Amino acid sequence: MGDFKHLVVAKFKEGVAVEEIVKGMEKLVAEIDAVKSFEWGQDLESQEMLRQGFTHAFLMTFNNQGDFTAFLSHPNHVEFSTTFSAAIEKIVLLDFPAVPVKAPK
Repeated sequence: MGDFKHLVVAKFKEGVAVEEIVKGMEKLVAEIDAVKSFEWGQDLESQEMLRQGFTHAFLMTFNNQGDFTAFLSHPNHVEFSTTFSAAIEKIVLLDFPAVPVKAPK
């Protein structure tokens, strides 16, 4: 069985200091051992009609679903979620077991 993934695709509200939100998320994942890895990026290439206003993607990897569940209830995550939610205009969340097809080199 592969890792467990938590994917967040977000559109932030106008005027939100996205850099501060990202710094907060980087700090959050550094504090919680259950997070195996964290990546994020900002869309640069998609046509507006395809991205539907979403601008940022955040991907966390966990060893298993139990670690993800522990992350969700961690007090630091609960606290940060309030800040993050207040900054979001639209969001898509996907939580799934990864199906490895091609391993990184």
